[in-house]
Amino acid sequence: MKHKDKVVLITGAGQGMGQAMVQRFASEGARVVAVDINQQAAEETAMSCDGEVIGVACDVSDSASVLDAMAKAVAEFGGLDVVINNAGVGSVDEFINTPDENWARVIGVNLTGTFLCCREAARIMQEQGGGNIINVSSTAVASGEGPSHYVASKAGVMGLTRSIARELAPSAIRVNTLVPGPTNTPMMAGIPDEWTQAMISAIPLGRMGEPADVAAAASFLASEDAGFITGQNIAVNGGMAFL
Repeated sequence: MKHKDKVVLITGAGQGMGQAMVQRFASEGARVVAVDINQQAAEETAMSCDGEVIGVACDVSDSASVLDAMAKAVAEFGGLDVVINNAGVGSVDEFINTPDENWARVIGVNLTGTFLCCREAARIMQEQGGGNIINVSSTAVASGEGPSHYVASKAGVMGLTRSIARELAPSAIRVNTLVPGPTNTPMMAGIPDEWTQAMISAIPLGRMGEPADVAAAASFLASEDAGFITGQNIAVNGGMAFL
């Protein structure tokens, strides 16, 4: 029961890594707010867990929606100890053919959404005397391989983490970035098979990551075992890249 009675809010909780994180934290005693833009998906994740878990709909790219989701977490459970900004989207676009709307959507969810959730979480955590924020980036930042909007958004997440980790440290708020490599999630289903095989061949441990691998790393970062870690990139990529 590593996280007994902690209040943990996780975005992008309707599937993949987010769902695995909700299930992991719930199994370790946390009271979890499973957030997803799809209300039904959020509720299904909540129902898949034992313990205190609620599903909340939220569009992380909209500040009012973020404020509402955070307020529901505090109203339901009385505080906010950990926020994991996992919500993300992608789109397979060549750079010169990237539509404006695809650029705006990917940046809006992956980077602006992370900013909005960090900002509101920090406001709550400062009032209660501390907390823990975990952002999710991507190993694609190291190689530069991938759609330009996706790589740019995830690089921005790393920069945001480093900046606010310094600023929030005096408030006892730790901020770190989880950096998954290729992971067996629904988002990967849209990737051409030749891309997938090329990624696996570049992983020294010889396999795709699993959502449970990322959830385990998130649990560590949110624990007291990581109490002296802030502003860091924690890679979960089978040795594919060093960050």
